[in-house]
Amino acid sequence: MNRIITFIFTIILLSGCISNNNTPKRIPVAKAGDVVLYYDEIPAAIKDGITETDSIIVIHNYINKWGKSELLFQKAEQNLSADLLKDIEEQVKMTRFDLVTHEYQRQMMLEKMDTLITEEELESYYAANENSFVLNTNIVKALFIKLPVETPAIDRIRVLARSTTQNDIRELETLCYQFAEKFDVFNEDWITMDRLIFELKENITNQESFLRRNTFYESRDSSSVYFVTIYDYRLRGALSPFEYVRNDIKRIIWNNRRIQFLRSLDNGIYNEALRNNSFKIY
Repeated sequence: MNRIITFIFTIILLSGCISNNNTPKRIPVAKAGDVVLYYDEIPAAIKDGITETDSIIVIHNYINKWGKSELLFQKAEQNLSADLLKDIEEQVKMTRFDLVTHEYQRQMMLEKMDTLITEEELESYYAANENSFVLNTNIVKALFIKLPVETPAIDRIRVLARSTTQNDIRELETLCYQFAEKFDVFNEDWITMDRLIFELKENITNQESFLRRNTFYESRDSSSVYFVTIYDYRLRGALSPFEYVRNDIKRIIWNNRRIQFLRSLDNGIYNEALRNNSFKIY
């Protein structure tokens, strides 16, 4: 162990050496079979940023790990059948093919694909594809408040939770930030009724009936009081509100545009190859 540490320390001292032609000399630090590990192949993150003593230990551990991995690889390569090794080479070839192709497509998309999607495009797609946006769950715009049962201002909060005036809403926010365990205002964003029921921790079996009958709902358990104000709702089977599916539409348009762009890229490269005779069918 001491000899190894001394050897590595010597390597570190020599790492700045240069050859007679002013190019850095490659310093071997280990050999596994016929494969040599050079000092410059050790990742900089391992060599830098730590104390000299720790650096020697970390480098020693890296060399041992490299040696075990390389020896295992060589043993595997010697003992696997020729057919299996050929199959592995084909897989490596296809993986490289896919990675290079994917990176080129990604680069072309970043440079040349139009990514701007206007509000008019979103609304037009929504209007033209309404049958694709039928709700499969009930959704609501609501206010949800969870309070400890001993909250001193609970009666006032109950009154304010039913109000829609700006002054009352501001007062409600002040009180809820002071006392509420949970205070969520979903009056601008649609959420599923299932999510609201989860917050209530109640088993509401007939959601449609509940929504038709209630604009304000209160429940409690041994430790908490729950207030729910329903501002608006849509039932399953109805057309989804545009705001609820807006992001979905944006993803659909972007994906369609991506498919069209890549198809155009493929066809452009193919046609160019036909024109300059770099692609021929025999």
